[in-house]
Amino acid sequence: MTTFALIGAGPGLGLATARRFGAVGHTVALISRTPQSLDRLTAELTGDGIQARGFTADALDPASLTRALHTAADTLGPIEILQYSPAPRADFMKPVLDTSADDLDAPLAFSVKGPVTAVHAVLPGMRELGRGTVLFVNGGSAVRPHPERAGTSVAFAAESAYARMLHDALAPEHIHVAQLIVPGAIRPDAEHSSPDALAERLYDIHAKRDGFRQYAEPLPD
Repeated sequence: MTTFALIGAGPGLGLATARRFGAVGHTVALISRTPQSLDRLTAELTGDGIQARGFTADALDPASLTRALHTAADTLGPIEILQYSPAPRADFMKPVLDTSADDLDAPLAFSVKGPVTAVHAVLPGMRELGRGTVLFVNGGSAVRPHPERAGTSVAFAAESAYARMLHDALAPEHIHVAQLIVPGAIRPDAEHSSPDALAERLYDIHAKRDGFRQYAEPLPD
């Protein structure tokens, strides 16, 4: 079986998605900055009978991200599914008039250089398999910029453009690239935006391979 690689492993959406893909037999590579968190998540998945391993990397450090993905593929098997969904830092979300050019360096590195690095790391393996899925998860500011969250609005829009171009370029190679927009907060009690509901939606996107952008729920007016 092939590997599901998750960049941005955490106890909410990340764990739920890892559990969903692991339940159908994929090995799971969890990638995060925090080794202690990876140990806890790996233990939970292992307790569910899922083969999982954690790999430490920072989305802002291309070398560490590439190294983690290559090691994951070498250790667990070829990466068929990549999910890029790390949580943006709070300091990315300044009001637009308080946001300088330098303030955009980290958000753009996080949402553009990180995805480009990750895709280049896994694409040769997907091509060798003859198939693959790349899943991007973004907040509503990716499609509707928010003046109080300038960094993520600019960076998510750029990530969306990159993902859309990938969708078109890789479709002939049976590699499906898709984006799931989550307009509001991810909450355990939310009907459509709970971790489990979103995990099911992401698995459905992978399985059905239908279109580029989907919404967890409609954007608020």
